[in-house]
Amino acid sequence: MSVRTDAALPSVNTVYNVNRIREDFPILKQIVHGKPLVYLDNAATTQKPLQVLKELEKYYYTMNANIHRGVHALSQEATEAYEGSRIKIKKFINALGKNEIIFTRGTTESINLVAQSYGRKNFSEGDEVIITHMEHHSNIVPWQMICEERKAKLRVIPIDENGELVFEEFEKMLNKKTKFVSVVYASNSLGTVNPVKKIIDLAHSFNVPVLIDAAQAVNHLKIDVQELDCDFLAFSGHKLYGPTGIGILYGKVNHLDSMPPYQGGGDMISKVTFEKTLYNELPYKFEAGTPNIAGAIGLGAAIDYVEKIGIENIARHENNLLEYATEKISELKGLRIIGTSKNKISVLSFVLENVHPHDVGTFLDFEGVAIRTGHHCTQPIMDRYGIPATSRASFGMYNTFDEIDVLVNGLKKILEVFG
Repeated sequence: MSVRTDAALPSVNTVYNVNRIREDFPILKQIVHGKPLVYLDNAATTQKPLQVLKELEKYYYTMNANIHRGVHALSQEATEAYEGSRIKIKKFINALGKNEIIFTRGTTESINLVAQSYGRKNFSEGDEVIITHMEHHSNIVPWQMICEERKAKLRVIPIDENGELVFEEFEKMLNKKTKFVSVVYASNSLGTVNPVKKIIDLAHSFNVPVLIDAAQAVNHLKIDVQELDCDFLAFSGHKLYGPTGIGILYGKVNHLDSMPPYQGGGDMISKVTFEKTLYNELPYKFEAGTPNIAGAIGLGAAIDYVEKIGIENIARHENNLLEYATEKISELKGLRIIGTSKNKISVLSFVLENVHPHDVGTFLDFEGVAIRTGHHCTQPIMDRYGIPATSRASFGMYNTFDEIDVLVNGLKKILEVFG
């Protein structure tokens, strides 16, 4: 990685004005244990700009009503805002139509929807589903559950010491028994960015559909579902500077049309009798019950915010932060970085010799630094490296080089105390 010196740090007058961006995030002004908050837990959830918070407030203050069912003014206004967000999301990932965009509670529910609906219909005894060794539990457990139910087999693409997929093994796994591939775009615990386009193209040569878990990619990388040609794609609003409890499942229409509903209830029906129910058209067939209306509207506002700054600009800033942080902590004796892929998002996981990650996180908290410690819902990765957990710093659009210096100085103190 290239060296990032203090002299090369961006000033307030550069095109990417991180200080101006930080003004939109009031939570960053907090004091924690007498120290300014340094929030480096963005892979778990990102903070929300005022523009998103104001949209949430606006909904509850001025248009709180259920959608799709009312003829009164509030319901009509809420419906328009809700469906307007669907259109924003469609454009954001370049889907063909808004009927390919399904609102869910998050990435986890999106993957479960596909596993239960597509999997229950299409998997049979002896079939195979392929995932990778670096998956989040949300992209492991749903496939285990449906494979157990349908007596199918779950196969796992291994990773090497750098945290990169052993692609040759994936090539060997694909066969006539393969019925589905589900892979993470970017690892939440290693930072590795997988060659998803290459994976999709190879799987499609065997007529195998592919789901992409984009939870950790959507706020770092430009995503074009038509260019990727993925069959499904899932992400969460709260990773994209939007509200919690809202997520997206993108799916190609031919798949979604053939899949049975995931849940039954209101709004997913066209007609109900005691003899038979006719289901609603896409995407509403998969949106049973009153949805997270405010969350959907807030996600639309978050997308507006991200697009105004530019995902490419954000990615460039975060990559500079990652390079700088990687170089700085690599100088610390007794520290080992876990996940050294050449192609990474801004996630930096590490272990300190003779110091448990939970102690690292607690110590840094008293320095005002918020990081994540534990297995990050990727226990198989921890087993792969023979460790119980890691400490993870993850960077977002509003983080600064000065904050990385605070992190590094905190780690130096820890090494002195535990040395």
